[in-house]
Amino acid sequence: MVQKYQSPVRVYKYPFELIMAAYEKRFPNCPLIPMFVNSVIISECHSEDGASQVIERRCTVDVEAPRLLKRIAGVEYMYFIQKNSLNRRERTLHIEAYNESFSSRVNVYEHCCYTVHPENEDWTCFEQSASMDIKSFFGFESTAEKIAMKQYATSIKKGKEIIEFHLKQLEEEGITHVPRWAPPPAPTPSHALPVSSARAIPACSSRAHPGSTDVLPGSPDDKLDADYISRYLGKLTPFQESCLIRLRQWLQETHKGKIPKDQHVLRFLRSRDFNLEKAKEALCQTLTWRKQHQIDFLLDTWQCPQLLQDYYTGGWHHHDKDGRPLYILRLGQMDTKGLVRVLGEETLLRHVLSINEEGLRHCEENTKIFGKPISCWTCLVDLEGLNMRHLWRPGIKALLRMIELVGANYPETLGRLLILRAPRVFPVLWTLVSPFIDENTRKKFLIYAGNDYQGPGGLVDYINRDFIPDFLGGDALCDVPEAGLVPKSLYRTAEELENEELKLWSETIYKSASVLKGAPHEVLIEITEVSSVITWDFDVCKGDVIFNIYHSRRAPQPVKRDGLSAHNLACPAGNNVQLIDRSWMLGQDYSMVETALSCREGESVQGSHVTRWPGFYILQWRLYSSPSCTSSSRPRVDDVLASLQVSSHKCRVMYFTEVLRSTDFRSVSLQCKVLSIKIQLKHGQLKKHTF
Repeated sequence: MVQKYQSPVRVYKYPFELIMAAYEKRFPNCPLIPMFVNSVIISECHSEDGASQVIERRCTVDVEAPRLLKRIAGVEYMYFIQKNSLNRRERTLHIEAYNESFSSRVNVYEHCCYTVHPENEDWTCFEQSASMDIKSFFGFESTAEKIAMKQYATSIKKGKEIIEFHLKQLEEEGITHVPRWAPPPAPTPSHALPVSSARAIPACSSRAHPGSTDVLPGSPDDKLDADYISRYLGKLTPFQESCLIRLRQWLQETHKGKIPKDQHVLRFLRSRDFNLEKAKEALCQTLTWRKQHQIDFLLDTWQCPQLLQDYYTGGWHHHDKDGRPLYILRLGQMDTKGLVRVLGEETLLRHVLSINEEGLRHCEENTKIFGKPISCWTCLVDLEGLNMRHLWRPGIKALLRMIELVGANYPETLGRLLILRAPRVFPVLWTLVSPFIDENTRKKFLIYAGNDYQGPGGLVDYINRDFIPDFLGGDALCDVPEAGLVPKSLYRTAEELENEELKLWSETIYKSASVLKGAPHEVLIEITEVSSVITWDFDVCKGDVIFNIYHSRRAPQPVKRDGLSAHNLACPAGNNVQLIDRSWMLGQDYSMVETALSCREGESVQGSHVTRWPGFYILQWRLYSSPSCTSSSRPRVDDVLASLQVSSHKCRVMYFTEVLRSTDFRSVSLQCKVLSIKIQLKHGQLKKHTF
């Protein structure tokens, strides 16, 4: 397996020329890097004007490996070739390195780059990327990989320290400034006037990351600054930094304009132990879920029913000693059965989701207030009053669903859970709920029975005395009510609740569809006004698809499935529609109006098409497969049967389409451009949509 590394941007607040002087002091060897034994220049060339130079070195490295492994490999040292390309005119240094030893068994490649900071020409940026592929190593491939990763991580940590050490040496030598390169003066005839050789310095970008004045820009194509990571995200290892940057890059490529905030991306990585593929899959599912249910707009659109305000015993209350937002839930005082019987499970779920969205905002606010990364909150649950009524089966079912949904879409947001005054019935509740809570989250639970929370190791260890609620013996007034029992006269029947719940979750503009092998999903759009604009927005939730747009002058009819309907084989998912009849000929009965677009799993695609003719337009999603399988879009019985047996032959898309009049589309486009200009004038950049 190929191991990859991508560093954040590390900023030196020194001019490029001074950094280069410090960098050269690393050669031919460096005492701060014991494994770097020596280096020998094997080739060197310079441009005539002195603006550029290329130096190639052969480096000797003493890898810290078990003696037995070195004897088996038959070497004491390993050799690498390093090529440095310095451009003094552009003020850049590109470093490429690859292994000479065992090149047939192991492929190691590294690329580093020193450049001028885009916002301050007196600062220098450094980036680093590397890859390693161990094909074979005498049967010790896993051991060699671990040793190499450990050595590389150590050298990364020392990189900035070494440059700063040599900068200090230069200062002790009296060197605090190195002049910039300037082109040599051209020979001037004696009768001619001298011409100035000064050159204009390119204007720097004025972009800046939200909430910071000395970090790199926050545009979709930006890069993370190491100082920004430390200040806003916390202490990360080089491996963790690399995972964050690579996942972020993948999101920028596949979900343009809808990138989650870095804190939330990091939460998904932490919840999956920085397994990049698992975090990518979970985050992709969350983005689709948020989009389908309009979660990004929940806080703006959700109107909490008055009954919830009166009988829901929970609310935000100051913060704990670590600066985390504090949420208090008086579960023992809450009539969960009454709330479910009156409002339904879905309304309560919406309310819980709104609480989590508020929590994300509070974390951002507290990060700015306390000047340190805060990505989770503390929850205090008071169980006084908990009894068998709270173990009502539908109520437990609703609780388990909330735990599952919150765990999947808001991972690593719970920093600590303080459970107070747990009664004797609590073990029963814990037995029902704990299997649905992952082990890492369970480790954050602290349970106190009776009045144990008042002694040493209790609340005072986690919450300042000034913020402990009055009903727990503290001095702080708490707005969370005791509530009481919901009047039974307000209870509603199961049918009434079911109808309302269906309405609540069906209020989405997006539709889902399955795409099977040989059975594409197609959407019909009738156009009567030429120059109307068809717009689309879809996510590929599973599998890879090809997106096509066709035009026909006659109305297609849904494909009949008489031969398969008895067994429901044509569309196992029940949301697959086919319109193009198998007798139709491409180019005769219908024509392609847009180039086919290949879309990979996890991608989010937005686009539009200006219609040229009236008639019927067909938007089609079909399974991405080999050319031999894509020559026809008509469904075949054997293909459909095969799709039932092979899960990889089934894809799922979530889409939204809309038709706009030409004038309306131009008006919307103009408004977007004006808004973009206003934002750029105000902030110096067009900020991406985040949550």
